[in-house]
Amino acid sequence: MSTPPLGLFAATGIELEYMLVDRESLAVRPEVDRLLRAEAGSTVADVEFADVCWSNELVLHVVELKTNGPTPTLAGTAGAFQEHVRKLDALACGFGARLMPTAMHPFMDPLTETRLWPHESSPVYEAYDRIFGCRGHGWSNLQSMHVNLPFANDDEFGRLHAAIRLVLPLLPALAASSPIADGRVTQTLDTRLVHYRTNSAKIPSITGDVVPEPVFTMDDYRKTILERAWADIAPHDPDHVLRGEFLNSRGAIARFDRNAFEIRVIDVQECPAADLAIAYATREVLRALVDERLASFEDQRAIPTDRLAAVFKSVLAEGDRTVVTDPAYLRLVDADAAIPAGDLWRALLERALPESGAELTEHRPALDHILDRGCLARRIVAALGSSPEPDDIRRVYAKLCDSLVEGTMFP
Repeated sequence: MSTPPLGLFAATGIELEYMLVDRESLAVRPEVDRLLRAEAGSTVADVEFADVCWSNELVLHVVELKTNGPTPTLAGTAGAFQEHVRKLDALACGFGARLMPTAMHPFMDPLTETRLWPHESSPVYEAYDRIFGCRGHGWSNLQSMHVNLPFANDDEFGRLHAAIRLVLPLLPALAASSPIADGRVTQTLDTRLVHYRTNSAKIPSITGDVVPEPVFTMDDYRKTILERAWADIAPHDPDHVLRGEFLNSRGAIARFDRNAFEIRVIDVQECPAADLAIAYATREVLRALVDERLASFEDQRAIPTDRLAAVFKSVLAEGDRTVVTDPAYLRLVDADAAIPAGDLWRALLERALPESGAELTEHRPALDHILDRGCLARRIVAALGSSPEPDDIRRVYAKLCDSLVEGTMFP
């Protein structure tokens, strides 16, 4: 007998990606297969534990940690991830490497340093590389947190998708962590997502506007998004290697194989405590929207994609200091004038977070750190100073590596 799907907010799945870098120079080390082999004793794509699973990714210098199945509570999840981060870092130390957080390597040259995962699943990776060319920042230099939230039926699908579309453009204001690329400050706080927006430009229907289209039934979603993307890529993929739900590269995608939405626009942070705090905040604001405490379902459905995409693009540049003027967002918090995105998040959380509970107690300190001091990208730029030299960048990112292993907020 098959297990019935989980209902709204019954559980959460978390995925975190980290870079493997040289312990001294911080250059990327494309040796994640060696890292996994150090634990498993043979070349594998996954190492499973009771609570967390380690996995490979598209490129050899990125390792993914994910909850081993959906978890009913986010209380204690950060601690579980932190334990595994320390274990992985200790294994990496054995061959002169370490884990690095944040969403982009600050001085990797993807044209010369990219090495694709050559083992299991390589036909999929080879197809992506043949069609799009994966030696670029948008493919081989981007690390994120994915938040997976379940739905049990068509009504739950529609309500959750409407809420996700509305929250998605605001997420970089909390989570941007990629202000450096190619050894320089990019003037964009979420550089990862700037590259992500265009990495599949050859076939625009794969990514769309990153913000998903306003479709609120499972059948409409398959017809409007998935079938179009499959049809558009078919001439480039005659063997249908990429004909799967994973081809959809919007900022949040429906995973019908597990009856969940996967949110992809959250940059990975300096330590699991920060990641899980953002995941908690995201889930609770989505819950408030689904419950129609902030806006009616009809009002959420009615907002067109172009308006949401415009907010998203502006938040990529300025993060928490983006001035939000769209009336749909101002109405959520009863604001009568434009408001910075960081203040908008503070107001949303005042309305959405519960008054007490183990999750709130655990995640509130990290959330307050982010709200009070700005997103991680802003804190990185402040630590670097006005005209950072290469040694300054290495110094700051070495401290970020320390934050990851120690489980402390930066700075």
